[in-house]
Amino acid sequence: MSNMIESMRRKISSAGDLQAVVRTMKAMAAANIGQYERAERVLGDYDHNVRLGLGKCLRDLGPGMAMAAGPTPTGRAPVGVVVFGSDQGLVGRFNDDVADFAVAALRGMGPNPRIWAVGERVHDRLGDAGFPPAGRFAVPNSVSAVAPLGGRVLVEVEAEGGRAGGAITELHLYYNRPAPGGRHAPVTQRLLPLDARWQQEVLALTWPTAALPEVLGETMPTLKALIREYLFVSLFRACAESLASENASRLAAMQRADRSIDDLLETLSGNFHRLRKSSIDEELFDVTAGFEALGTDKA
Repeated sequence: MSNMIESMRRKISSAGDLQAVVRTMKAMAAANIGQYERAERVLGDYDHNVRLGLGKCLRDLGPGMAMAAGPTPTGRAPVGVVVFGSDQGLVGRFNDDVADFAVAALRGMGPNPRIWAVGERVHDRLGDAGFPPAGRFAVPNSVSAVAPLGGRVLVEVEAEGGRAGGAITELHLYYNRPAPGGRHAPVTQRLLPLDARWQQEVLALTWPTAALPEVLGETMPTLKALIREYLFVSLFRACAESLASENASRLAAMQRADRSIDDLLETLSGNFHRLRKSSIDEELFDVTAGFEALGTDKA
């Protein structure tokens, strides 16, 4: 009986230690969600300003100049795809959902799309589905690490276009976006080409003040710089939304784990108290039986 009680005490202690780890992870996930959501909101203002600048350049140059300033289609250029996932687990179906969503689209994209995975888990998931990525990037562990990732992705996309014999003129992003109730939803965004519809959306933006801006220097170099900034901002926002979704999924998973551990601790504590009571009853019975035996011997 004493061995069973000691074993039950060790189980309770282990469950308590595990619950402390789970609650620490819950707190970290909740804090991370906040920082990535704030970064995404702040970046929205910057993205709007970049679009205003693009609209000014397009008005000065005339329709169709965004496509002229971007990569030139070659007919043999591959389609570029960037899929955002996670490096760590404990996120439920976070990686499975975005990978399945991307794979369904990849099957209709033609031969040999160039795929980059952000995160080890989604990298492996895409490879298992028959679409091995050309490269993998580590998932940023803070807001300050998101910007360098965006720069590396753009450099790799440009370099891959050179290796393929022509610039990548079509680029798609696949990532999870936060949804109500701590859920997530896989979405896609096409960054390239900068087609007529995209240009119309940019041109529809009106300058917020009566003082209209002027482009200093040559307009075409400014347009090219703004296009690159637009691509960078879009990558940053996609990564920030993906990270917010990842941490929301981890928070939900840790909340479920915390409830399960509470149930387990309640069960273990109940069993421990029953064993302890049985042990005490046995000890009392032994004492009573010994006392009675001594009384019989004296008689």
